[in-house]
Amino acid sequence: MAVEMTAAARGGRVSYGSGVGEGSSSSHGGGNAMQAWWEGIARARAAIDSLDSIVGPLQSAESLKESDRPARGLLDSQEVAQAVSAAFQSASSGSASDRLCHWLYDTFLSSDPDLQLVVLRYVPILAGIYLSRLVSDTHSLREPLAGFEAVLLALYSGEVKARGGRPLLLHIPDLAQPSLYHAPRNPLPHDLSPNPFVGQLSAPLEPQAAVKSTKRASIVGVALDLFYRKVAVMPAGPKIDMCHFVQGWAGQNCSCARRFDDQIHEGPQADLSVSNCQEGEEIAENISPVDRALIDGITKFSIHDDIASANGSPARYHHQDSFSSSDGPMDDCSIKGARIPLPWELLQPILRILGHCLLAPLNPQEVKDAASSAARVLFARVSHDLVPEAILATRSLIRLDISTRANAMAAAAANAASNTNTPTKHKKPEVFLASR
Repeated sequence: MAVEMTAAARGGRVSYGSGVGEGSSSSHGGGNAMQAWWEGIARARAAIDSLDSIVGPLQSAESLKESDRPARGLLDSQEVAQAVSAAFQSASSGSASDRLCHWLYDTFLSSDPDLQLVVLRYVPILAGIYLSRLVSDTHSLREPLAGFEAVLLALYSGEVKARGGRPLLLHIPDLAQPSLYHAPRNPLPHDLSPNPFVGQLSAPLEPQAAVKSTKRASIVGVALDLFYRKVAVMPAGPKIDMCHFVQGWAGQNCSCARRFDDQIHEGPQADLSVSNCQEGEEIAENISPVDRALIDGITKFSIHDDIASANGSPARYHHQDSFSSSDGPMDDCSIKGARIPLPWELLQPILRILGHCLLAPLNPQEVKDAASSAARVLFARVSHDLVPEAILATRSLIRLDISTRANAMAAAAANAASNTNTPTKHKKPEVFLASR
């Protein structure tokens, strides 16, 4: 099965428009919208029946199949998410004979946009368990994770075909040129006009037949980038999964993670160098009550990381509270992620996902809290690893989080004060007219 899955991924059978979720089956070209809709319903019902036989029995299987949008119900179902998460946590998950990985692989290759969203929904937990097991002490006793790698290769191969060998470029206009909204007084000659700066976000992707150690970060990074492109329509559960695994991957137990909170009043010129990191730093006494309440609210997020042992084994992350998300608890009631290498290929999509989780206005508060804690732990990690791009990005996320929370608390306090000072009118007594 692993050979077939890898060969199909290398063949690139996924057809896209400009990215994942924009493909269409051959029946869509016939112009019969009703027939295409019924075919999509049939594919979603078949996928639900197949998943029910793997992780079931699911009590909501029949109701999902009878809904108008069964694929969307499959994406949002908490029962399905709990069952899939429990299956991923089993010791035999990710092997070549894993039926759940086979289902994810076939479902993604169906080229159905709604079903592809369901596959992308489980990218954070799949990538989190896969990368953590690779560096764990007991990985040598496990089977090769061919099932996980086949799913990741399918996502990667689809993106390789979608990009067509082209890199992802970023065009930055020249600041010496006048704005589009203003007419220049002395326009430059056309031949002297400087060209805009062109930066490369991602190099051209090379087709891969297997997940090699040198290409693993790039393959997993592409899968996380595909998840980021659809993160706005994802439920809260996978976003929280991602934030928890990022904390485990970073695994940096250092006071650097709270330097911004401790020095909230010292301005942008505060000394945040790694050399000044000392355990047990306390908040300055001149902080206002509002900011002190803000810091108390932020520091409630617990970061616990066991320091690596003397024999060089990787540090591990254990979340203090039981795993809690919109999808329900996992079997072991905790998130455990090993500290892993974080090259730039992984950091790029991680930072984008954290930015959405932290700043998107429609995200629930639990998503923002998880992203806030993850951003701080990641800041400590990249500060010690000396990654300038990631240091700037995580510092920006933390400052934006602090300012957003401070503005929200100030607005709430002002609203409460205005409600207290607003005089209330006494209600006139009601007079009832009765006939004699």
